[in-house]
Amino acid sequence: MITKTQQSGRLAEENLGLVHLCANRFRGKGIEYDDLYGAGCIGLIKASKAFDPQRGVKFSTYAVPVILGEIKRLFRDGGTIKVSRSVKELSLKISRLREKFLAGEGREPTVDELCSLSGESCDAVIEALNVALPPVSLTESGEDSEHGQIDIPTPPPDTAITDAISLRQVIGGLEPKDRQLIFLRYFRNKTQTETAKLLNMTQVQVSRREKKLLASMRSQLE
Repeated sequence: MITKTQQSGRLAEENLGLVHLCANRFRGKGIEYDDLYGAGCIGLIKASKAFDPQRGVKFSTYAVPVILGEIKRLFRDGGTIKVSRSVKELSLKISRLREKFLAGEGREPTVDELCSLSGESCDAVIEALNVALPPVSLTESGEDSEHGQIDIPTPPPDTAITDAISLRQVIGGLEPKDRQLIFLRYFRNKTQTETAKLLNMTQVQVSRREKKLLASMRSQLE
């Protein structure tokens, strides 16, 4: 007989992909991926221990908010968003290159020019420049405040992650040939004619089958 501890352990082991999915939503936000993943694993373990299958809810639906909660705790506990040492060092390097360029050319360098001077990717340079910016309070208020509270709407990742999981589950439930059709059309961007050749079908057959599959998938996701 499998104990509850063994069941929760198996649930956690089988759903590690949820942690990667959640942690990836916070890449480049100032905390190392290993730390995001570690916090997510804590959330996954908590979810697996508290999950009750008799409630009629899928484990992934229950676990994602718990995993996200642990990851968000990293940011809350740090007050401001934490920045890794490597990003701080790169920020200093970019700042020096910017000042040197400004002194020599009499103008601000472009991102491309900073990429060329530093040998870093554009994403890395942009992140380093953002780190160098002064922090802005999002809760500033009071009579002495020049602008009052600043509201910056940001879409929560919970919905996008849940939608991605649901879509993956629906696609995973298709017949192999139907799953391949959807993969070729919407993940490989193949035309109906190209898909037909690869699946040994006619273009008309692909078109008809695709419409039926999309209608069925939409009804399952609603």
